[in-house]
Amino acid sequence: MSTLHLIDGSSYFYRAYHAHPRWTSPSGEPTGALFGVVLMLKRWLQSEQPEHIAFVFDASGGSFRNQLYPEYKAHRPPMPDELRAQIEPLLELVRALGVPVLRVSGVEADDVIGTLARQGEAAGMQVLISTSDKDLTQLVSASITWINTMSDERLDPAGVAKKFGVRPDQIRDFLALMGDKVDNIPGVPKCGEVTAAKWLREYHSLEGVLANADAIAGKIGENLRAARAQLPLAQRLTTVKTDCELPVTPNDLHRGPPDLIPLRALYQRFDFRQFLLELDGADAKPSASPRLVRAQTGTGFVPPAVPDCVSQAEKHYECITTEAQLEHWLAQLRKASLICLDTETDALDAQQAGLVGLSFAIEPGRACYIPLAHRDLAGLLPQLNMQSVLDRLRPVLEDPAIAKLGQHGKYDMHVLRRHGIQVQGYQHDAMLVSYVLNATFTQHNMDAMAAKYLGRKTITFAEVAGKGAKQLSFAEVPIVSAAEYAAEDADVTLSLFQTLYPALSAEPTLLAIYREIEIPLVPVLARMEAVGIRLDVEELRRQSLFLGHEMQRLVSEAHALAGHSFSLDSPKQLQSLLFDTLKLPVKVKTPSGQASTNEEALEALVDQHPLPQLILDYRGVAKLKSTYTDKLGLMVDQAQRVHTSFHQAVAATGRLSSSDPNLQNIPIRSEYGRRIRRAFVAPPGWVLVAADYSQIELRIMAHLSGDTAMLDAFARGVDIHRATAAEVIGIAAEAVNQDQRRAAKAINFGLIYGMGEFGLARNLGIGRIQARDYIKRYFERFPGVERYMQDTRKRAHEQGYVETLFGRRLYLPDLQARQRTTVAAAERAAINAPMQGTAADIIKRAMLTLDQWLLGREAEIRMLLQVHDELVFEVRADCIESYREGIIARMRGAAELKVPLDVELGVGNNWGEAH
Repeated sequence: MSTLHLIDGSSYFYRAYHAHPRWTSPSGEPTGALFGVVLMLKRWLQSEQPEHIAFVFDASGGSFRNQLYPEYKAHRPPMPDELRAQIEPLLELVRALGVPVLRVSGVEADDVIGTLARQGEAAGMQVLISTSDKDLTQLVSASITWINTMSDERLDPAGVAKKFGVRPDQIRDFLALMGDKVDNIPGVPKCGEVTAAKWLREYHSLEGVLANADAIAGKIGENLRAARAQLPLAQRLTTVKTDCELPVTPNDLHRGPPDLIPLRALYQRFDFRQFLLELDGADAKPSASPRLVRAQTGTGFVPPAVPDCVSQAEKHYECITTEAQLEHWLAQLRKASLICLDTETDALDAQQAGLVGLSFAIEPGRACYIPLAHRDLAGLLPQLNMQSVLDRLRPVLEDPAIAKLGQHGKYDMHVLRRHGIQVQGYQHDAMLVSYVLNATFTQHNMDAMAAKYLGRKTITFAEVAGKGAKQLSFAEVPIVSAAEYAAEDADVTLSLFQTLYPALSAEPTLLAIYREIEIPLVPVLARMEAVGIRLDVEELRRQSLFLGHEMQRLVSEAHALAGHSFSLDSPKQLQSLLFDTLKLPVKVKTPSGQASTNEEALEALVDQHPLPQLILDYRGVAKLKSTYTDKLGLMVDQAQRVHTSFHQAVAATGRLSSSDPNLQNIPIRSEYGRRIRRAFVAPPGWVLVAADYSQIELRIMAHLSGDTAMLDAFARGVDIHRATAAEVIGIAAEAVNQDQRRAAKAINFGLIYGMGEFGLARNLGIGRIQARDYIKRYFERFPGVERYMQDTRKRAHEQGYVETLFGRRLYLPDLQARQRTTVAAAERAAINAPMQGTAADIIKRAMLTLDQWLLGREAEIRMLLQVHDELVFEVRADCIESYREGIIARMRGAAELKVPLDVELGVGNNWGEAH
């Protein structure tokens, strides 16, 4: 029996575009959709080897549905220009591949597919419909199979009934009852899949539902009766036509040989290098670790145009529901050289999430999922006992000799720790490989990395769990769907690692950053997060009350200054007051050209009128209240401790960041911020210790620049800001007053962050000429610093990146930008990144050394927090002297610089006292 393959080209086209929306050829033509469709189509041709096939694409213009209902698809946004430009080249590519293309004027692709499917069925063919459009499931029969291009899910009639709760012949009525906001098809308001399926199971058809509408109670019954008149129209709109007049029959749709001359020309035009290699006789199957190539200056590493490491045909995912399956996989895991591990949970908070299932992969294309706690209401599959599975997995997961791989594996370590397993042997993390290789090339979540490095669209959480208020917990996702999603996570993570790690291994300094800093830091951060830090909730409540009063005071002062009341939270009212009433100059504009009232705009006006500063103060207090004093108390556990999450792959410079709560942004320089730190407390009998690197970025500047005067100042241990003021002004250090020291401090730190004369003038409240003179004299006294900055800019332009002392790279693609302001910002980043990144590397090295020293001493001391250049510990009060010098020595020993690393250590009952 022959098989007819019907490819929903429009579905492929949109899917490919959203996976690679900004891909372009060397000449600037958009190529993302082209590449993705060709990739998917080539996979299909290779795996299925079709004889009869059609690539069906929507024609321009409307269809009979627009004549029936002019509002049909009226709310859809127009097709993006960069997508529209790819239609004709795509159809040329498909034809050149030997695949017939069908575009029938006045008929949608769905109806062409529906007609061909029924004709093929009548001719005794098996029919495969490749699409992600659920509307086409109404065609499914014993001879017609629907295949989801997103997940390779295949539905026969039983599969449709299981997935949607209705038979294929009921799908059109199912869709009509629900309506479709995207296509603007009217349905029954508030009628979702569950209700529509229930009605159709009870009354069999839309006609049956309408005949019994008066018997359906409640608000949904009222909605049904109100929609009664429009439902027959909705049914006609959702019905796929199967009787269109077509220029061909299924037997006419033969796959032909590739037309090599135009195909080669198109591949060359769009720079599809891997496809060209295949035409030249290279192995059409890519290796599991394709070579990454270095792109032009400033870009770093980019992937060649290669398909997935494993084709869809080779993918084998297994759902483990029997003892025999589990034992088979356990045997494979015990002898594996590397295990990719991933957990599925019912929440995002690693400290509270419940384990729902586990997935593993040991080679590309082969993965398994073990469901453990699903509430699968759509046909419950058996699940093995969770505790029994964990007990049997424990020897493997806790064996340090068996290497483990993950994607953001710290999360999985937390979840398993809370379920009694201490993961050992965590040697690799795909997220961190990508981050160290090039921190700025892509986001480092799995979906983004798969799209960038594998050209692969992964199954998203929304596709299996839904969106918005109706989104399911993963525990509620049917096991069949969950297994595909979870197994793919492990499989893709392994493929990403095998793709990226060879490129990282080719760069010894980057490999050292990964092996010696980032990977060893994962369990250290996990331990810190698990411990958390204690909060005084009552103190926070008092501070919230105090900040509320401060906000009221600032509002009253602002109203008094303005002469009338207004909302300090309303940009529109602020615009009117500042620029229309007070006639203040507009210094910053919004993208639409309006006068801005953002922080930058207000700071530019503080010397024009006292009101902008009051508004800034109000916003600062309001942010602290809403972000910290109102919320932190709600985030504590039963032990009154709050657990932040530290992130290694966010800041491009290598700095750690934190979230939930973010403890990096509590402003230490403001009195309000220092008050908040007092709410972080030690438990009874303990104290907090804060150890802070003093002026570490200036010390790194001295080391990197080799400036003699700066090196000498740090070697003598003098006040660097006083010494700088003395050098710049030309007076004795003891004669420097506080204003002069403050100006020198602004210069010292401002230059690290690329501050120019305008910024310095605004910072110090002086004129630009005076600021320019300060900077000129500074560079005259510290010529090594100016030379270092000039050399760094030049080197950044030449190689496209800068490095920290330890070899961490920051790629700067904006150096190639056309806008001078963008290039200038990239140059400022080039100067700052080596200082900030080296400081980040140093404190990470210190954390690793301290963690090893403190292991097993948790009854006396615990490392709790890392905030910029500061580490916070919880120490038993009677043990302070045992650890004070050890902390300082290990932090000082984290790097060897030309100047000493100075560490300031404070002790107190709360964080504010200790800092």
